[in-house]
Amino acid sequence: MPGLPEVRMRKTRPGEAHRGTTIIMVRHQGKVAVAGDGQVSQGPAIIKHTAKKIKRLHNDKIICGIAGATADALAILDKLEEELNQYGGNFTRAAVELTKKWRTDRGLRHLEAVLLAADKEKCLMISGLGDVLEPDDNILATGAGGYYALAAARALIKHAPTLSAEAICREALAIASKICIYTNDTVVVETLDSEG
Repeated sequence: MPGLPEVRMRKTRPGEAHRGTTIIMVRHQGKVAVAGDGQVSQGPAIIKHTAKKIKRLHNDKIICGIAGATADALAILDKLEEELNQYGGNFTRAAVELTKKWRTDRGLRHLEAVLLAADKEKCLMISGLGDVLEPDDNILATGAGGYYALAAARALIKHAPTLSAEAICREALAIASKICIYTNDTVVVETLDSEG
């Protein structure tokens, strides 16, 4: 019996690293919710259905949703925790310092990931492109189904404003999972009390 053909893995292009993930963050009614789907894809195949892409940092005061190559995303989370410790928990300062290092450090600059992170005051998107973005409307999303989830969350807040932040995240991901083949309906949500 002939052997299986050799599988050649190509390097992902920028922007492709987080194709198998959808992360959404919503600040609403005194809570921040961060949710991620559970699907991990590799090329055309689903490798895992129940991955947890939401992590808590700095004594559970910060919630992060991670999109990107798993090892890269975990490395960036570790670096964010280091920056938080160095700057006494100052979330914005830690995010800016992380982004500076991410762009300039030889080892870090090749890491492909995007973080959505929140404390009780701010929601931020942090990337290796030098971005530390705070949304105008308290909603952020990233990943393959990110635009679908973002649109759904905006519509839910407008037309069903009594829903909780967690319910909005869950429903937005459910909607995205019906459109995006790289997003499933296995959802993990973490919440945090918010000042805004």
